[in-house]
Amino acid sequence: MRPQLSGAPTEEKIVRLVTSAVAALLIAVTSGCASSGESGTASAPAQEVIRLGTLVPVSGRSSPSGEAMVNAARMAVDEANAKGGVLGRRIELVVGDDACDPGTAVTAAREVVARDVTVSVGGYCSSATVPTLKIFRSAGVPMVVAQSNSTDLLAPKYDSVFLISGTVAAEAEFAVDWMKRLGGTRLAVVHDGTSFPVTLAGSTADSARRKGLAVGAQLELSQGAPSYARIADAVIRGGADVVYYTGYYAEANQLVADLRAGGFEGRIFVGDGATNGPLLDGLDAAQTRDLYGTAMLWADLPELKDWAQRYRTAVGAEPNPSSVAAYDAVNVALDAIRRAGTTDRAAVRKAIAETDMMGMSGKVSFNPDGSRAEPRFLLLRADGKGFTLVPQPSGT
Repeated sequence: MRPQLSGAPTEEKIVRLVTSAVAALLIAVTSGCASSGESGTASAPAQEVIRLGTLVPVSGRSSPSGEAMVNAARMAVDEANAKGGVLGRRIELVVGDDACDPGTAVTAAREVVARDVTVSVGGYCSSATVPTLKIFRSAGVPMVVAQSNSTDLLAPKYDSVFLISGTVAAEAEFAVDWMKRLGGTRLAVVHDGTSFPVTLAGSTADSARRKGLAVGAQLELSQGAPSYARIADAVIRGGADVVYYTGYYAEANQLVADLRAGGFEGRIFVGDGATNGPLLDGLDAAQTRDLYGTAMLWADLPELKDWAQRYRTAVGAEPNPSSVAAYDAVNVALDAIRRAGTTDRAAVRKAIAETDMMGMSGKVSFNPDGSRAEPRFLLLRADGKGFTLVPQPSGT
């Protein structure tokens, strides 16, 4: 065995040098991967990003609305990242598909929570959002609910749930006022048996009775059925001159066709879950005559003109009411994180509760129960393949 020469590296030193070199290489590769993706969508180490989660229907019959919500949320995230992010950290959007199905939503919520999100900013179908409340609550994740607005969301009295959209109670009051204003005397209400439609239908019937509008048939249809001729017949036999369908646009489209085919000549109203482009697909002018929709937002409002153009440029598609709500939900969450100065969820929840800001949908602030303090509703009228805004009478 030869003696070790002075100054030459020992075997132990060689191992340490190689180990250090490999570690340095891994750090460099990891850093490169984390920064190479599209803004707001690439995965990165938790300490480098702030994650927001959104559960929306990106599959199933309501997927057009879910896709529009994801697009708007990503637009808000990308705009924030272009300005340097929040608290010096990049924002990342974690998307989960709830398919507007309660069971699917629960599984997706657990997956989103596992990604270490700071705030949940999704929610389209209330029936899918309601069963996720406990999951996000248990994880300490506050929820800024974009579009879902059933009063079932407020029933648990969680102090971590905040609604961007006005509740069904406020929407019902607005709808009944317009039904009476347009000459309605007897109302038929139709829902699909799920959370938002049921609570909106019940609130509408209650409001109608208080305001002197007679309530006739209160009917439930089955989602996805090929025909609603039986429902149309019951409406007509009940003597209604105005119908309010409180479910979603896929069923609303078929119901409108069947009502007109059965000879119903009165006004047809649909709730905000149906007031969307797909509602009018395949319907002709005679079928859409006197067809109205209650809505919380409408992308063609003059004050949204610049925002709508930014959306078209960023997404390559037309925005819809759900797009605006999703965009505002993200910005409410980011504003709260910025004011809290931390991603600590308890501090962020407190900051959300104290929100007082202007969003695309107007002033955003919340009542103690998490409902929006100053909800806004609009009445739209079908006009060809789109909608026009019905002006609100002065003094109302």
